[in-house]
Amino acid sequence: MTTPAGRDENARRKAMLVRATIYIAGTHLFAGFVILLFTLGHRR
Repeated sequence: MTTPAGRDENARRKAMLVRATIYIAGTHLFAGFVILLFTLGHRR
């Protein structure tokens, strides 16, 4: 059986993975936007 402390640890680990995924995806989107700005600015 899973103890309450074990469930809490699993929930905390899952929350950390979700948060890391959101941060990584957000960072990649921001980097892509910056690259797009440089690409569009270079076309002039």
